Amino acid sequence: MKKRVAVIGAGPSGLAQLRAFQSAAQKGAEIPEVVCFEKQSNWGGLWNYTWRTGLDENGEPVHCSMYRYLWTNGPKEGLEFADYSFEEHFGKQIASYPPRAVMFDYIEGRVERAGVRDWIRFSTVVRNVEYEMETGDFTVTVHDLAADHVYKERFDHVIVASGHFSTPNVPEYEGFSTFNGRIIHAHDFRDAREFAGKDVLVMGSSYSAEDIGSQCWKYGAKSVTSCYRSAPMGFNWPDNWEEKPALEKLAGKTAIFSDGTEKDVDAIILCTGYKHYFPFLPDDLRLKTANRLAAADLYKGVVWVHNPKLFYLGMQDQWFTFNMFDAQAWYVRDIIMDRIEVPADKQALMADVREREEREDAGETQKYAIKYQGDYVKELIAETDYPSFDVDGACEAFYEWKAHKAEDIMGFRNHSYRSVITGTMAPAHHTPWKLALDDSMAAYLQN
Repeated sequence: MKKRVAVIGAGPSGLAQLRAFQSAAQKGAEIPEVVCFEKQSNWGGLWNYTWRTGLDENGEPVHCSMYRYLWTNGPKEGLEFADYSFEEHFGKQIASYPPRAVMFDYIEGRVERAGVRDWIRFSTVVRNVEYEMETGDFTVTVHDLAADHVYKERFDHVIVASGHFSTPNVPEYEGFSTFNGRIIHAHDFRDAREFAGKDVLVMGSSYSAEDIGSQCWKYGAKSVTSCYRSAPMGFNWPDNWEEKPALEKLAGKTAIFSDGTEKDVDAIILCTGYKHYFPFLPDDLRLKTANRLAAADLYKGVVWVHNPKLFYLGMQDQWFTFNMFDAQAWYVRDIIMDRIEVPADKQALMADVREREEREDAGETQKYAIKYQGDYVKELIAETDYPSFDVDGACEAFYEWKAHKAEDIMGFRNHSYRSVITGTMAPAHHTPWKLALDDSMAAYLQN
């Protein structure tokens, strides 16, 4: 009998896995039966934008953390699919920092061409996964939300591709419960125009804080204050943006920081990170890891060391994204199709995990981290038939990006980079980012 494979999630990681199997079938290989379960009514994961926050139309927690005016915060040349370039999709080379709608269209284009939509059961949420020792397979319990029907199916392998940027980490501070303003987590941020004319406090010092604060500034916030626990972002911010050390407490609408300074604010946006959260998995199958480049208990970054029939995609902290998910998906596919052998010795699997952790811990710079992940991508694609591409060139684009941010945090998106897939230089965007208030695909792609 054919193997049966369950893929949980039809976001970029899950879609990469479907494309990997479809690619093998396209080349004449016999592939397993693949069933993808997607909680939302459409594919795209985080890129499937919705105005909803909190609960979706079915009463399920909203997966999307995407907001209206998001543009990629890194160059597209670092994430381009090796088998499907931006030029192939759009019929021309486009500028290096696409907005949300453009990226969704690109992601969708590849899987539409692959014809894998029929492999996905939409509006179907996974409730439970159990491994059956006696039979050596998994029982997956799912809820068809459209039909309001709960049922079980058995699979030889399960691939968790549900992401780790959808369950917010929400801290509590003295004064939050009596604050006379708006407090939201980045997960529920949707439209920067809501904060026009307001004094906004952004809590955090990573990418969400940087970008959401920038969005608020761009769309007319009166002032932006960001605060940090460990280190400031340290960019050359506009005059109405200042960085503060950690928040101590609120007194009414006054934020009091650890250095004793104060700031009256109208709204607080918690850019305090996300949790790896898998409520459908029991302890013996559930990944518990910090957000790091070497995720815990994953051989080669994808194989669950405590049960190598279970896989996780895209669970690392990320510099590379779409093409790294591809590298992982092709690797997992080839394990399932018996093209790659996983060591039977659990100690060998754990040794691989420890080596990756130690190598990550040895680095102290972002350039080291970028190269570390680039080397990881090269390691995986060297063992499969995923199209080889210039990973080092993608790393160079990331290095340039970091330098451009240091030069001008509000202008780095005006730069262009060369595609490592086609070799074509991206054109400059027709409008500087801070003046481009229309984020639609039509506006972005106009000549």
